[in-house]
Amino acid sequence: MSDDHGHGHDPGQPPAQTQPQTQGRGHGHGHGHGVSGNADKRYLTGALALIVGYMSVEVIIGVVARSLALISDAAHMMTDAFAIVLALVAMRIAARPPRGGYTYGMRRAEILSAQLNGLTLLLLAAYFVYESVVRLLDPPSVNGQLVFWTSLAGIAVNVGATWLISKANRSSLNVEGAFQHILNDLYAFIATTIAGLAIWLFGFDRADVIASLIVAALMLKAGYGLLRDAGRVLMEAAPAGIDPSELGTRLAERPCVEEVHDLHVWEVSSDYPALSAHVLVEPKGDCHAVRRDLQELLRSSYGITHTTLEVDHVDNEYHCEDPHGPRHVAADAGGPHEHIGQADCGH
Repeated sequence: MSDDHGHGHDPGQPPAQTQPQTQGRGHGHGHGHGVSGNADKRYLTGALALIVGYMSVEVIIGVVARSLALISDAAHMMTDAFAIVLALVAMRIAARPPRGGYTYGMRRAEILSAQLNGLTLLLLAAYFVYESVVRLLDPPSVNGQLVFWTSLAGIAVNVGATWLISKANRSSLNVEGAFQHILNDLYAFIATTIAGLAIWLFGFDRADVIASLIVAALMLKAGYGLLRDAGRVLMEAAPAGIDPSELGTRLAERPCVEEVHDLHVWEVSSDYPALSAHVLVEPKGDCHAVRRDLQELLRSSYGITHTTLEVDHVDNEYHCEDPHGPRHVAADAGGPHEHIGQADCGH
């Protein structure tokens, strides 16, 4: 049997020297623990400045025009600003290196930020639905011309803010949460502009309330999506697009592999997948070569570079007798295996 503590490497680099063979365990750690440099704080800060400046003006105009749509837009922009500040703080916390009991560092701060962003969207949506129902029954007089020009300016501001955040690293749920806030606000301003025009030209005051209901619907959709995606990470579900059953079957079908069990695949944060598994190989198989072959498959096909593989011979009496979760067994277990490159079963 072999004790295999390997560190993943790029195909173009020479493999790290393996340690002496004793017990059959492989730990591949080809990953980085820092926040992606593409999540550019400058873009978020620029968007924040645009939003805060315009929001201050819109609140005043919304009160003067007696427009619920403008006030709801301003409130949405306040959550936009909050979402960006939260994203910046979370990025700073998540960049801290692992230490003490936090062996992964503080990367989950980004996921908590995304959940909080989603929750604020849902709460605001509930409030504006209530206010809209009240105003539908007794619509106030609204200054449509003021609503139209103010929301038209809001479209320009939100286009600029959306463009800035779109240039940041949206693979992070934290940044995506801020982006969804801004994007939904852009749609809301378009609806409010149309409502202002309808009030201005036709005196249809209920158009303002209809626009605020559209804003609330957009908030509900974006808030639910953020809570769902962040919840998957917090519950350590498999990353979206990865089927653990299919993945386990592919691992079990590799040369020399007899069985894969205790397979776990999860996300530490939205752009950091991880995997661990117990792999049993043929009695005369090369545990080191099998581990390297499986690591390369996980890296190239699934983008998983943080892997912990415990590799033992199938006749090892010390491996776990009660596997957790499903067992993935090679279709031709016990039969001849194809030999591929470094996964040659021979010694």
